[in-house]
Amino acid sequence: MKITSLPQYYRHANRWRRILSVLSKYGLADWISRFDLDFAKGIFKDRDGEFLSKHTREARIRLTMSELGPAFIKLGQILSTRADLVGPELADELSQLQSHVPADPPEAIRELIEQELGRSIEDCFAEFSDDPLASASIGQVHAARLHSGTPVVVKVQHLNIEETVSIDLDIMIGLAELAETVPELSNYRPHAVVAEFQRMMKRELDFSREQRNMHRFHSDFGGNPTVCIPEPYPDFCSRRVLTMQRLEGAKLTELAHRPPLKESGAEIARAGAGLYLEMIFTHGFYHADPHPGNILILRDNVIGLLDYGMVGQIDQTLQEEMENLLIALANQDSEELTGVITRLGAVPPALDQAGLGLEVAEFVSHYGSLPWEEFDISSALQEMTELIRRYHIMLPARVAMLLKVFVMLEGTSRLLNPDFKLLELMRPYQRRMIWNRFAPGRQLRKAQRIFGEVERLVEILPRRLFDILQQIQTGKFDVHLDHRGLEPSVNRLVLGMMTSALFLGSSLLVSRNVPPLVFSLSVPGVLGIVMSMMLGLRIYRAINKSGHLDRRD
Repeated sequence: MKITSLPQYYRHANRWRRILSVLSKYGLADWISRFDLDFAKGIFKDRDGEFLSKHTREARIRLTMSELGPAFIKLGQILSTRADLVGPELADELSQLQSHVPADPPEAIRELIEQELGRSIEDCFAEFSDDPLASASIGQVHAARLHSGTPVVVKVQHLNIEETVSIDLDIMIGLAELAETVPELSNYRPHAVVAEFQRMMKRELDFSREQRNMHRFHSDFGGNPTVCIPEPYPDFCSRRVLTMQRLEGAKLTELAHRPPLKESGAEIARAGAGLYLEMIFTHGFYHADPHPGNILILRDNVIGLLDYGMVGQIDQTLQEEMENLLIALANQDSEELTGVITRLGAVPPALDQAGLGLEVAEFVSHYGSLPWEEFDISSALQEMTELIRRYHIMLPARVAMLLKVFVMLEGTSRLLNPDFKLLELMRPYQRRMIWNRFAPGRQLRKAQRIFGEVERLVEILPRRLFDILQQIQTGKFDVHLDHRGLEPSVNRLVLGMMTSALFLGSSLLVSRNVPPLVFSLSVPGVLGIVMSMMLGLRIYRAINKSGHLDRRD
């Protein structure tokens, strides 16, 4: 914990107290469950009155974040996309996090809208419902109607949500600093996770960014009759207010509780999955939250998408690596797949390269031999993510998000068609990706990028070499060596020299009969000899224990 962090601990003392009390409650419940203390299992209960000890560890983490409020719920939802950090079990549990925040008073919402848009509610809308359709962690949604007669929904941020999130982000930074000191938690990279979460929250709190995302999807799919992107109305939008077209249809979460759809369900599943694959592999810009609650089935089986706050982008470098991954799987090339994994992720210094290669080979051997009818891409991606997590390889956020989208996409499509296979739809894209690798235009762009990098290197290299030669000439050139494992050897050497000096000095005291004497022996000399023998024995045991006493390398 840094001293510079103390002011924010004091400034947010009440919120800290609340968070620590919740963490303590769920932490003690986890400890009681782990040690199977039957007499104490009924002490702690969740908000619904159920005993916490009956829940799994993953469920207790989800309940903790749910009880801590909007910012922590959002953090849990972000972590649900990072199975490479938290593991598939916890990621699946956190994906169930839903935020149902009490709605703000109607008069406060009206005042905020008028303040943001610079005019009265009556000037903006012919009708405006004070009863919200939904209220989530960031904002709430109201039904309205423009003066032109167009039905719309108005998404409004909660009052003081930015201040609340800012306080919780400060506290998360402090908790991340504490978590870095705990070996069990340091593997989850808390600092990196909180930094990523900060960036995502800042983007999500800016509704104008979501408006730009909707315009981008309109330009990509404006002529596609199978999908409907809500149209935003810029005259009634701001950083905290977003007005968009209202879509009338049934959510997949509602259809999931009805009898399974037959022919239409299979067609909708194929169309929806094909839509996402076109976003990913053709446009490189995709809707990153294909949750059943964000997908509507409109009239004539048209697919409507909601919530454009979370989107993903794929640049040419990432696209090439995804192509390499698919080609390696198709060719059962475990070495290439291992190379793709280590290139994409942040590799720890002590990576077991041989062990990783062996497990990747087993993975490729198992899934590469399956016929495509039996291939389950969700299971394959989850197993690969778990493999990456075991070796503490941290994937970039955009890669982890893309893998999560594939898993969610197949799961959502199976609500409509239990026999749905995403790989069947990916096969044409896979062939197209392999063919596009050799397209002249793409090779030209790649050559231009490489030429630009080489050109920058040629510009920088002479100057850097001149600086090094000048430092050598002036005697300012320093070489920094990292001596690993040398400290114990130096300590033993120093202690050995001191032991030898103590033995020689004590022997001189004994030979010169330096008083006080007992049985004609110098007491200081005898004590020094005994002490030097004990130190010598300790050095011998330390060297012998390390296994380097007589070994020849």
